[in-house]
Amino acid sequence: MNEISNAIGTASAPAASNIESDVSHINAAPATQAAPAPRGEAAPITFATLNLAEPILRAVIDSGYTTPTPIQAQAIPVVLAGLDVMGGAQTGTGKTAAFTLPILNRMLKHANSSPSPARHPIRALMLAPTRELAIQIEEAVETYAKHTGLRSTVVFGGVDIKEQKAAVRAGVEILVATPGRLLDHIEQKNLSLGKVEVLVLDEADRMLDMGFIPDIVRIIGMLPKERQSLLFSATFSNEIKALADRMLKAPVLIEVARRNESAANVVQQMYRVSGDDKRRLLGQLVTANNLTQVLVFSRSKLQTARLARELARDGFTTDAIHGDKTQDERMKALEAFKNGAVRILVATDVAARGIDIDQLPTVVNYELPFVAEDYIHRIGRTGRAGASGTAISFVSPDDGKLLAEIEKLIKRKLDEQPMPDLSGHGDRYAPRNASDSSDRSRGSSSHDRPRGRGARDTHAGEGYGSVRPPMTEPRTTNYQGGRDKSHFDLNPDQPMAPNARGARGGRNSAVGRRATREICVLLKSPSHAAPVAKADQEETAGLLA
Repeated sequence: MNEISNAIGTASAPAASNIESDVSHINAAPATQAAPAPRGEAAPITFATLNLAEPILRAVIDSGYTTPTPIQAQAIPVVLAGLDVMGGAQTGTGKTAAFTLPILNRMLKHANSSPSPARHPIRALMLAPTRELAIQIEEAVETYAKHTGLRSTVVFGGVDIKEQKAAVRAGVEILVATPGRLLDHIEQKNLSLGKVEVLVLDEADRMLDMGFIPDIVRIIGMLPKERQSLLFSATFSNEIKALADRMLKAPVLIEVARRNESAANVVQQMYRVSGDDKRRLLGQLVTANNLTQVLVFSRSKLQTARLARELARDGFTTDAIHGDKTQDERMKALEAFKNGAVRILVATDVAARGIDIDQLPTVVNYELPFVAEDYIHRIGRTGRAGASGTAISFVSPDDGKLLAEIEKLIKRKLDEQPMPDLSGHGDRYAPRNASDSSDRSRGSSSHDRPRGRGARDTHAGEGYGSVRPPMTEPRTTNYQGGRDKSHFDLNPDQPMAPNARGARGGRNSAVGRRATREICVLLKSPSHAAPVAKADQEETAGLLA
């Protein structure tokens, strides 16, 4: 973070305290927006009392909302007043609508039906760190702007930029973008930011984590100095406040909950488990509780792809999303998960921001995140908009430090659950059984055991029992995602012999022999290798000369 602070110009302590001093101001603001109720009681705040224009209010009602969330009730009047805002709330409490609705209200004066792109310059720029989040924001803009005549579009990486040129060049009042792809369009002169009136940074802490600060600073330099700037984030750090002091003018801080607090309506549980028992436990929980939608988080792309395949072989309809997936593959996987075609979706943290699924019941941390703040964003995929949810974390024996950091951040202990009986789950990957141990105790050798491809099925004590039957027929699978480059298990149903050649390498290749001889030359010791070709001998002699 030191590099980040140097890049954005770390704010001084008095400046940070000035930001804090605005909290009391904004907390009093919503009370002035509603007329006093009879008998001295505060009138309930509804969207109708927030001075939103009729076309926008109608779209909100069409979406089924009447009462704003706390972040919306406090932020909307301030944004309508043209003030800069730092907004923080728990993930899933309506941050997107908190800035989308007032911005649309301000942009109404620019709505027109002219076909000329010159009549539709970009007036509002919304930046998001991930493709999924950018798409989610643009969908919200479209939903609430459907009666206004305002144009909007979204641009992000992972797809051909040519597909986005037409929409951008046609002119839009509201542009949602990821920083990298926005700069691509600027370099190709597809758009101009000279008339932007409102800038929004959503999930600013994630932008810090992903190293987008140089791009953001570059983009800010292309914007008019006279503008309104909004910074929204689920968590705030000192670095975020330093960035806010750099780019915002007298920002109003809005925090409707304790900083870095997790959602109170999410039940947070943990199991102490390791190894293959993790997957067996996951299968037991899904089956025993009849869970139909489970979002599982893993740390790496390789582990995500591998876990999805293993769960599919265990009988669950499964898919995976991670950085090596194309945008089209990620969108299809998310859509299948939303409509119930996929029961378990395994994802990396790149997908933690932007997955917005109503009534998602369960999130599982298959591996604890290395950064404690990511835990809040992971479990924030459930318990959204006031709904209840469950977050389950699998804690390995070496995860003690990560667990302590998470509990320190959220200021509470995770509810430790007793381990259930896993004997009926994951038998395909169970340890060697008792009969195998008895064979070993009797001194049976490998020469006494049946050989051939069917040996594992005919001898219960061999290896892992009936773990991997011979592949005489094509293997059926519940995995929905197709093979990707991050998974290197070429044939997961067949064990690889230790001396196998091919994709996993031949140990006696010419390259290997040559490297061995070169090392021996350097060590001035003879090399004991297989006979070599005459050309190789001449090469070695040249090295010794």
